[in-house]
Amino acid sequence: MAETYDFLFKFLVIGSAGTGKSCLLHQFIENKFKQDSNHTIGVEFGSRVVSVGGKTVKLQIWDTAGQERFRSVTRSYYRGAAGALLVYDITSRETYNSLAAWLTDARTLASPNIVVILCGNKKDLDPEREVTFLEASRFAQENELMFLETSALTGENVEEAFLKCARTILNKIDSGELDPERMGSGIQYGDVSLRQLRQPRSAQAVAPQPCGC
Repeated sequence: MAETYDFLFKFLVIGSAGTGKSCLLHQFIENKFKQDSNHTIGVEFGSRVVSVGGKTVKLQIWDTAGQERFRSVTRSYYRGAAGALLVYDITSRETYNSLAAWLTDARTLASPNIVVILCGNKKDLDPEREVTFLEASRFAQENELMFLETSALTGENVEEAFLKCARTILNKIDSGELDPERMGSGIQYGDVSLRQLRQPRSAQAVAPQPCGC
């Protein structure tokens, strides 16, 4: 039986190698920790249908390699993404310091309107923390990002990160800030009737009959 959903959102998971991006995706899709996680080569993919704000949304998620040698490959997947999880490792100052470059890539290659949530992953390793919650929170505020600390190991805040991002996209659709009909928006209608409902009244009006003169 085919899946039914109101919207499809294209998501990215971006950030430096070793931050736990694939583990976050696996936890969200499979609801369990990925024990034998190696560095992603190129791009991995996963999808899940979720209920957000009274709508059914299919999240189509592209998990990109964090290693520099794959950047040219992964950048081609940025185009037309509606949302992104920007991930760093709270125990690695180096991964935090590279966030600005990843964010610039996302806003340049995907869309200036891409909805991004900053995720400080490996929250379960708090004693080894190198980046404070306050510091990352300030970075998020300065760059107009949402922010959560997550743990792919325990599952803490993993689902909330994806849902929070999806909820924000839905709110922007409702306010007219995001147009699903615009090419490259990263949003597709899943239900034809929903598309018709959202069209301006003039577009739904019955076309006048040709005159017989």
